[in-house]
Amino acid sequence: MQIEQHGVDVIPEAERTGRPRDIVSFLIGSNLALGVVIFGWLPVSFGLGFWPAVSSLLVGTLVGTVLVAPLALVSLRTATNLSTSSGAQFGVRGRLLGSAIGLLLSLGYTALTLWVGGDAMVGSLARLFGMPDSAAGYAIVYAVLAVCTAVCAVYGYKLLLRLSRALAIGMTTLLVVGLFAYAPHFTTQAPAGAEYLLGDFWTTWLLSVVAAGLSGPIAFITLLGDYTRYMSPARHSSRRVYLTTCLGLVAGLLIPQLFGTFTAVAVDAATDYAGPLVAQAPFWFLVPLLLAASLGSIGNAGLMLYSMGLDLDAIVPRTTRSKATFTVAAVSTALVYLGHFVWDAQDAMTAFVLLLTAVGAPWAVLVLIGHVRCRGAYDTEALQVLNRRSVGGRYWYTAGWNLRATLAWAIGSAVGLLAVDTPLYTGPLVPRLGGFDLSFLLSSAVTAAAFLVVTAGEKTALFPAAAAASNGPAESADPAAPAPAAAGGDAHGPAVAPRS
Repeated sequence: MQIEQHGVDVIPEAERTGRPRDIVSFLIGSNLALGVVIFGWLPVSFGLGFWPAVSSLLVGTLVGTVLVAPLALVSLRTATNLSTSSGAQFGVRGRLLGSAIGLLLSLGYTALTLWVGGDAMVGSLARLFGMPDSAAGYAIVYAVLAVCTAVCAVYGYKLLLRLSRALAIGMTTLLVVGLFAYAPHFTTQAPAGAEYLLGDFWTTWLLSVVAAGLSGPIAFITLLGDYTRYMSPARHSSRRVYLTTCLGLVAGLLIPQLFGTFTAVAVDAATDYAGPLVAQAPFWFLVPLLLAASLGSIGNAGLMLYSMGLDLDAIVPRTTRSKATFTVAAVSTALVYLGHFVWDAQDAMTAFVLLLTAVGAPWAVLVLIGHVRCRGAYDTEALQVLNRRSVGGRYWYTAGWNLRATLAWAIGSAVGLLAVDTPLYTGPLVPRLGGFDLSFLLSSAVTAAAFLVVTAGEKTALFPAAAAASNGPAESADPAAPAPAAAGGDAHGPAVAPRS
């Protein structure tokens, strides 16, 4: 096992050995964590019983999967991650929007995963060995989780794939055992005294569809390309990659979330999940629960940390993926400690993630529109201009920015922020929308409409990248900058000298 040598450069064809079934392993293995399980508790906390909660998760997850899964096809064609690929739509500098969104989204979800997993670990250790529920206990648990996730993320794709394969089997087994552990107390009714969060059944059910179901696939808008860039379109069809991505998203999200719903009604978890889950677990299930909390958190946070390293690598071309990953590992660990011991910031982080998702959905819509318009044909070398500290090329547009796409994204994002509902902030459009958080759907629709309007007069089959081709090949902006690598080379150097 070696540390992965590639960052956001073009993956050489000879190394694109990934298979469609690998993405199923990634999406199932990395999601069987309590940080994902807790989304199954959300509908119950809204006042829904078991079957209404299950139906809301099913509808939201299926709709979200159909909308998000096509993003996996972009990196299948570009052989780099999605934020770098978005340079075809936003420009080689404008794609930094995607890198920033992906970096911050992954940072938020990493913190939430480690918080939830750490809480369950401390509770399990307290019941098993009498470890006090103290600051020192949390500090030790967070440190262990942080070190393990950092090691997995730094080693990269191959280690994470092996880990995901093992977790897909092992964690599914643990969750099935958990069903038997909590089955004696299972009921289909909502927790005692629970009331519908929005006052009536249907509005609360629709809130659950969006907040618990649809938000799951939306969280992967910048992540799917991290896996499919290692797959070759010469060996695997777009149809097969799309279908396996759909399977991975649906299974990877519904398995842990439905377990969360089942256990939430079993332990009568109305306002808190991790505490009652541990407190009411049979003693014999505490060890499996401890394994699920620790290994699941490492798998989920490891994938997020890996994605963060790639995004920081794309933002700072002079660094390497390994250095970028160590940097974001330190930042995320510090955030976890500060959030738990100083700020009590879990609600703030949840709000932060929801706000980022509201601005991330418009970005994903524009990437998909561009992919359809260019029919999956990309100039992979032109996408690497910024990584090589050069200028020019097919996707240079105006000083590296596609102003039309950026304007459409800004309009859609503004609408999304006005329509989002978080624990700390409610947009002014939410009351006018019946109390629903429709930020994902509304911002996406507005972005698509705005982009069609601002590009309506173009003579390039509504795909503005073609107009930028006249700018010619990329020219170095820095005489000391490395020469552009051949296809398959490293974005920071020649093809024969990959970096770690």
